[in-house]
Amino acid sequence: MLTHLGAGDRGFENSRPALDGIMSPPFTSTYANRLLQAFALAGLASLEPHLKLVTLALGEVLIRADTPIAYVHFVERGIVSLVAVARDGEQIETGLVGCEGMVGIPVLLGAESTPNEARVQAAGLAYAMHVEAFRDVLRCSPVLHEHLLRYAQVLNTQVACTALANGRYKVGQRLARWLLMCHDRTEGDTLPTTHRFLSLMLGVNRPGLTTAVAALERAGIIATRRGTITICDRDALLVEAGAAYGVPEAEYERLIEGTVKPALIRPH
Repeated sequence: MLTHLGAGDRGFENSRPALDGIMSPPFTSTYANRLLQAFALAGLASLEPHLKLVTLALGEVLIRADTPIAYVHFVERGIVSLVAVARDGEQIETGLVGCEGMVGIPVLLGAESTPNEARVQAAGLAYAMHVEAFRDVLRCSPVLHEHLLRYAQVLNTQVACTALANGRYKVGQRLARWLLMCHDRTEGDTLPTTHRFLSLMLGVNRPGLTTAVAALERAGIIATRRGTITICDRDALLVEAGAAYGVPEAEYERLIEGTVKPALIRPH
């Protein structure tokens, strides 16, 4: 099950990123990051000496387009958007990473940089690891490398499903899918977001998005306030999303956690 960002942690939204003077991790098995939890039999001990706990500030760019990647991040709390950026400045979200994953897959695949970006959309915490140490650990631990490659396959599946949703599903269904994905990665039912941000991430115009949001609100599925959307009826939201949601989630359970589920189940 996912671990989520609690209301008591909202103060991270105003904190600044830090890689100097950051905290050392508690070397226990109590990581919130599901990949680190799953590493218990796949070389976690080789990673731990290099992990540094950092804050993820709202809007922080962890990976900049066409810039050498310095750190990979295992997210403990918060959400990171993976954003495709065109040469003319057009942008769209291609994936989400929360406490189930890692930011920095291009490094895993042998690249030093990427034309895309990774931005914090919900503040929180992550364990950062310098790329040189990360590469050294992978060279020494084929089992760990293979495990992370399976996560890369999951993320690739998510990106493919995002492309499918953007190309074949209506705005309301795409919105429901996105809200469910954020809900999976957030403790509680309230998501910090704005219509402008949603419009950018989903690649839809503001009027179309406003209509889709209003329809979900009239149905009692969500409630909106300035800067937030609250999920009121997750089951109904699953119905709205339909086939657009669930494939990457099931793939994660199959490849990373060894079970098969139609979709993630959130704790109550």
